[in-house]
Amino acid sequence: MGRNEIGGTVHGPVVQAGRIDTLTMAAVVPAILPGSPAPRLLPPPARHFTDRRAELDRLTALLEHEDDDPAPRVVLLTGTGGIGKSATALHFAGRLRERYDGGQLHADLRGDATATAAAPSTVLVRFLRALGVAPPYVPADEQEQADWFRTLTADRRLLTVLDNAHSAAQVLPLLPTGPGSLTLVTSRRRLDGLTRAVGAHRIALTPLGPEDSALLLTRLSGRAADASTRASAAAVARRCGGLPLALCVAGERLAVRTHLTWQQLEDDMATPPAPGHGPGGPGGAERHPDPVTATADASYDDLTPDAARLYRLGGLRPWAGLTAPAAAALIDVPVERAAALLDELDSLHLVEEYAPGRYRHHDLLRAHAERRALDTDGPGRAAAAVGRLLRHHLATAAAADAAIMPGRWHVGPVYDRLPAGPPSPDAAIDWQLAERENLVEAVRTADTYGLDDLTWQLCEALWSLFLRQGFHQDWIATHRLGAEAVTRCAAPPGAEGRMRAQLGFAFLGLGRHDEAEEAFTAAAEADRAAGFRTGEATAVESLGLVRLAQGRPAEAADAFRAARRLTDDPRAQALLAHHLGRALSAQGRHTEADATLEEAARLMAGLSPADPYNEARVLTSRGEAALAEGDPGRAAPLLAEAAARMALGKAPVQEAAIAALRARATADPAERARFLTEAVERYEALGAPQAAALRAERDAL
Repeated sequence: MGRNEIGGTVHGPVVQAGRIDTLTMAAVVPAILPGSPAPRLLPPPARHFTDRRAELDRLTALLEHEDDDPAPRVVLLTGTGGIGKSATALHFAGRLRERYDGGQLHADLRGDATATAAAPSTVLVRFLRALGVAPPYVPADEQEQADWFRTLTADRRLLTVLDNAHSAAQVLPLLPTGPGSLTLVTSRRRLDGLTRAVGAHRIALTPLGPEDSALLLTRLSGRAADASTRASAAAVARRCGGLPLALCVAGERLAVRTHLTWQQLEDDMATPPAPGHGPGGPGGAERHPDPVTATADASYDDLTPDAARLYRLGGLRPWAGLTAPAAAALIDVPVERAAALLDELDSLHLVEEYAPGRYRHHDLLRAHAERRALDTDGPGRAAAAVGRLLRHHLATAAAADAAIMPGRWHVGPVYDRLPAGPPSPDAAIDWQLAERENLVEAVRTADTYGLDDLTWQLCEALWSLFLRQGFHQDWIATHRLGAEAVTRCAAPPGAEGRMRAQLGFAFLGLGRHDEAEEAFTAAAEADRAAGFRTGEATAVESLGLVRLAQGRPAEAADAFRAARRLTDDPRAQALLAHHLGRALSAQGRHTEADATLEEAARLMAGLSPADPYNEARVLTSRGEAALAEGDPGRAAPLLAEAAARMALGKAPVQEAAIAALRARATADPAERARFLTEAVERYEALGAPQAAALRAERDAL
């Protein structure tokens, strides 16, 4: 065991209440970072928004009497795909945003299908962070997240857009509770449960009328139809069926193809796809079944071969977004070429650049692209393209994971061939957060395509992301797939244990201790059967951590002793001695605890390179043990040395905890007040919930 799995740093999403290592988490009240600005998450509205005057009038009327009834309002915009629900919601929000000084929130709930719908927990994590909750203190449990969200929004006047909802159950935990708040929800479904639960007002969107359809086409294309072309322009508008998505694709095509006439566009839209290109595949329909397909087919035919291939293959899976490097891997071209192709697709409105350098298909266009891919490329070439993209995601995810936790041991062969020049830890963390949804989809895709070796390796590469950022629902869902995949393929020794151990930490973070214990036990058994002592030692160590969290210190001590027998790695021995000393202290076996913690200190001091952070952790535990024995005089110098060493490790959470312990170790009221002030200031800077209780203790002096 070259490095323990927590690596000496436990982040809040993994442990919410109780103790693991030397970090005590007391989840009392929402913890807000001081000076946090009001969130501003709304994307910009559509540039060429047209009509919806009647709907805006209805919404305005709903808000006219909010002073008489300040209850938060929910408005549900419903309609078929491509009708412009998202654009309408963002247009409304853009016009109203100044009325909501508490800020604006936005989330794409990806509710086109059950498989892609975002879990409420995933959205709540983002919202809590946007509201100023320090990342280490975002709860792991979904119900606790929802409770905190309601508490934090109770005194805020918020404007929220929840786009593309799948169900009322998905939406309800995400509704702010502040008086005068407004939530705009879009969905293809009626979501009757939302009306029953919170009295949501439904506004059904209908297709644009002929005049507004023609106006939108004119705005998008930059061409006004004259007397000679007006009939053809009107025919194009009719063929778009009043659907803004179809109108946008048609209008952008006219804008890009300057020599294309209205008549030619109308003729193209009237022409059915070539045999085999219909929505039913070979022998498919001989006419366009819907306006979106008609306009997409016409624009698709204008694409260069490489752009058409990227459009097709990029639609094979519901990726949250494509970047140029990912697109390059997908169709096997240089990154610069891929960037140009994405720009070409964006210019024709076949993909949308929803953030700088990030592109996505509308789900209706993705369905069109997928049909084209399966028909044109066939299952074999389509699967090969998906495999290239998955290997790209695996390589970049592993590089980020290794940069964030460089001392961790690995099983996956991808770690043996990481690219030179790894990213900085900060850059790697930013990349993980930006790509999180794609990485989760990559695991699902690898499982769907039967690529078991990629499934479990992707899970291993997600370790630092989930350990440090939470997102426990995604963690559990992906790692269950990884644990199943690893049993179906010729994985190296330790792979199954790695999957089950990582899954165990997800359960541990949610406080589901029985499931965590079951997962760690299975990991230990798998590693024992494989003869992989490094993994077995880690799994047994993890079992000890679970038992400490459960208040079973005697069993925890047994696990730590067993883990020590499984490894001769010096660093592992030092860490396990530390764990064992804490378990003995929790049993009240003070003499043995002192001796074991002193051994841990000696082992830590002998490590090369030196590890000042973990040396400080051991000193902290020795100080805590002395306080537990009722010997503050012995605790004080240990904690003072711990504070000095921890300052070298830039670990503000632990520095705050040490300051609070030092306050307990002194009888001098002035010195105690000074340490409490230091602890309060450090915790407040982190937005930590411990600050409130310590501030009250200091003020009581």
